[in-house]
Amino acid sequence: MKIVRALVRKEFIQIVRDPAALMIAFVLPIILLFIFGYGVNLDSNTTRLGLVIEGSDRESASMASSFTRSKYFDVVTSRNRAELDEGLTTGRFRGLVIIPADIQRGIFGDGPARVQIITDGSESNSALFVRNHAMGALKSWLANLNCDQGNCQSKPLINVESRFWYNPELKSRNYLIPGSLAIVMTLIGVMLTSLVISREWERGTMEALLATPVTINQIILSKILTYYLLAIVSMLFTWAVAVFWYQVPYRGSMLALVAISSVFLLGALGQGLLISTVTKNQFYSAQWAMVTGFLPSFMLSGFVFEINSLPMPIKAVTYAVSARYFVPCLQTIFLAGDVWPLFIRSALAMSVVAIVFFMITSRKIVKKVY
Repeated sequence: MKIVRALVRKEFIQIVRDPAALMIAFVLPIILLFIFGYGVNLDSNTTRLGLVIEGSDRESASMASSFTRSKYFDVVTSRNRAELDEGLTTGRFRGLVIIPADIQRGIFGDGPARVQIITDGSESNSALFVRNHAMGALKSWLANLNCDQGNCQSKPLINVESRFWYNPELKSRNYLIPGSLAIVMTLIGVMLTSLVISREWERGTMEALLATPVTINQIILSKILTYYLLAIVSMLFTWAVAVFWYQVPYRGSMLALVAISSVFLLGALGQGLLISTVTKNQFYSAQWAMVTGFLPSFMLSGFVFEINSLPMPIKAVTYAVSARYFVPCLQTIFLAGDVWPLFIRSALAMSVVAIVFFMITSRKIVKKVY
């Protein structure tokens, strides 16, 4: 351990002298959190809607007011449908609502009252938002109309009160930010280790280290300990940004956060060490870190895309991606608290991935100077 301590001290001196490593550890997370926190937003607050009012009767005006007063729509009205059709094609509107001229006859006569709702299906989330809130506005208007005619009930037979657990405000930021921490830690762990060690191979300092009496295991252990400490400090730094800047609720313990993050970082650092050992070139290491580290963590972890909706072959690949287990753990720690059965299962899976990386790396690093 005396040799390992000396090697770790050497690594920290090298990190202090290398601004690029500190940029990756502390500046890059802030940039990524800024992008994920403000650029990725799945909440639909206000949608631009085109409203065509073909009739001039009181019912048409009353129905139109249920849309114009809605806080979910930014409404543009017109008497001519042709004026608004082009807006749906060009993306100016996300939906159109057409109130026909014979709406009064449909309501008070024998035939049905037909109101047409057209949504832009190219964006499924926006289309569902327009449809659901348009239907809600129509149901609210119809209930008020029945009350005006004396048909409303003084007390409903069933009163439904909805309550959402863990994220009652349904803010997408509250689960996107914790998930993005896993993506940030993947990029830091894999890229930081791969670039720094590849730089040593390029400059020849790795060959000089291999020429000393130290063993391969001591070299690997010193690299892992050094960049683990740097990455865990970066993790705590990004946690503080998520909690105090983005106001994401945190209901777990620091013990759970550090423990599950440590297991995940071992796999990420082992992957970066393996990449640098195989490529021995900073350019190729950066490319492989993006392809094998960042992209799988972003696409196959459940951070944005639901894993159960993926095809079976791709779903099978996700079991080898550590972020698949780390993302739900972080979201659980932030929003629900400490759920140790989930953490233990995830930690075991991530440990298997880390062990595989270290076993391959130890076989690839040969203590031999060419």
